[in-house]
Amino acid sequence: MSDRYSRFIDTNVLPAAQRSAGISADYPNLKFTDDPEGRSTYGCSSGGAAALTQGWFTPDKYRLIVTYSGTLVHQQDGRAPEELRYPLGAWEYHSSQMLIANSPVKPLRIFLNVNENDLNWDSRFGDMQHNWIVANQRTAAALKQKGYHYRFVYAKSASHCDVGVRRATLPDTLEWMWQGYPIK
Repeated sequence: MSDRYSRFIDTNVLPAAQRSAGISADYPNLKFTDDPEGRSTYGCSSGGAAALTQGWFTPDKYRLIVTYSGTLVHQQDGRAPEELRYPLGAWEYHSSQMLIANSPVKPLRIFLNVNENDLNWDSRFGDMQHNWIVANQRTAAALKQKGYHYRFVYAKSASHCDVGVRRATLPDTLEWMWQGYPIK
C-alpha cells in the first residue's frame, strides 16, 4: 500500500525489458511511453491488488488498471513497518480509512473482475474481510459512488483468476482501456 511496487517496476523491470528487447533483432526500436494515459498495469489475485495500488499511488505514471480476482481484502504482511499506515491492506480502499471515498478522484480507468466461486466465496456471513467477492464488490461500489471511469465484471460459475473469464473479457477490456488513445 505504497508506491514501492511502482518504483520497482520503473527502476528495475522496465529498463531490463527494454535492454533485453533492444538486443533482439525482432524489436530494435522498442520504447516504453512515459505518457500515463498510455501506461497500464495488470494483475490477478495479489497482482490485482498490486495493479490497483500501482495506479492509486502513482497516477502520474499509470492510469489504466486491470484486475482479475483482486486481493482487495484485509491482508497485510507487516514486513514493512513504515507502510502500516494501512493496517488492513487493500481492504482500506473501500473500508476503514476508505481511501477511495476520502480522496480526490484520480485520473484512473479501472477494470475489476471477481467470480462467483472466488476465494472465500462461502464466507459471506462469516469473515467478510477475507472474502474476495465482498471486497471487489465494495471496491466497485466505492468507485461508482466517487464517479470513477470503471467496469466491474462478476462472472457466474467461475473461480479465482479463471482463465475462461480472462479469455472472454480481456480483448474488450484492452480496447476499452485505450479507447481514444492515439496510436502511433
